[in-house]
Amino acid sequence: EVQLVESGGGLVQPGGSLRLSCAASGFTVSSSDMSWVRQAPGKGREWVSSIYRGISNTYYAAFVQGRFTISTDNTKNTLYLQMHNLKSEDTAVYYCAKGDPTKYDAWGQGTQVTVSS
Repeated sequence: EVQLVESGGGLVQPGGSLRLSCAASGFTVSSSDMSWVRQAPGKGREWVSSIYRGISNTYYAAFVQGRFTISTDNTKNTLYLQMHNLKSEDTAVYYCAKGDPTKYDAWGQGTQVTVSS
């Protein structure tokens, strides 16, 4: 059974940093395309970043502006999203997903990120 479990969210002040984790089971992260997607209050889900294992490339939404880094730890079968210089508009529930914007195969339960002073 494919499972994704996010952690690492919380309350952070503007300009702060957080690292989100997504522990995967039932498949191998290193051989899968993986993504982070977020949903702000009252809005739809918004793609944040993807990492493509076949070509080991990473892609980011324009609003990331170099502040986030997606990565994997294959020994832990875990996906990460390191976020720096967080802004209030980054407040959202962050989901990890197996797949990419063309097709998501599985979702985690989400982790809340709140950026506020």
